[in-house]
Amino acid sequence: MAKSNKLTDNKSAESNIKIENIVSSASIGKDIDLKEVSKNLEGVTFNREQFPGLVFKLPEPKTAHLIFSSGKLVCTGAKSIEDSKLGIKKTVDLMRVMDNEISHEFDVKIQNIVASANLGAVLNLEVIALELSNTEYEPEQFPGLVFRVSDPKVVLLLFGSGKVVCTGARTFDDAKVGVKKTEAKLKEMKLI
Repeated sequence: MAKSNKLTDNKSAESNIKIENIVSSASIGKDIDLKEVSKNLEGVTFNREQFPGLVFKLPEPKTAHLIFSSGKLVCTGAKSIEDSKLGIKKTVDLMRVMDNEISHEFDVKIQNIVASANLGAVLNLEVIALELSNTEYEPEQFPGLVFRVSDPKVVLLLFGSGKVVCTGARTFDDAKVGVKKTEAKLKEMKLI
């Protein structure tokens, strides 16, 4: 079995994990007139034939929001949980100017955190696919190896460069634990 080449010192991947994107959602509990919202908010894209909701881009924090007529909102593009929650709050506040019956009470739920890290070593994905269970590797279709962690329930994409992308986390700690467990397993099996 070929060993990988070390690229950096022995710092753990967990220590360099970075949030790339957070997807969150909220419901304001009432139907929304999307035509009215699209007329009164700047930065809106709305074409019902292409997509059932409208897309609203908020410049600060830099986030994109999908707003549906059911009153459900989805926020994407935030780099922190705080920015994700603030983005939804600002969007709802702007909509409340058009409809003062929109409640001030609503819950923001984190749906997905995408984070990245670097394991600091070149990975032999073919060997990892053979040695490690819960993996999928089809380099003709996708250059990364998919590794499913059961606790916490996250998916890691491993790349030959040593870069790792963690998706499916609901908390930043889940992302960190997923990366840490993956790194530990690869070290234990002498795959890095």
